[in-house]
Amino acid sequence: MTENEGDKDHKHGFKDSITGLGQKIIGEIEKLAGVVNADPLAQAEGEFNVEVGEIREGLEESEKEENKG
Repeated sequence: MTENEGDKDHKHGFKDSITGLGQKIIGEIEKLAGVVNADPLAQAEGEFNVEVGEIREGLEESEKEENKG
């Protein structure tokens, strides 16, 4: 394996792990926008996205552990 192939693997792994975190960030922004605009529906959607982001992070971590072992 060359150095470039190792870099590609590292970048790809980082990209995979940020998906749950990204969803949580988007959810927090939606939740804040719902509070600021007094929109309970947007606030609830933001809370939902935060919860889904947490679940995705957990699934991604367990998938990585399975691949290692």
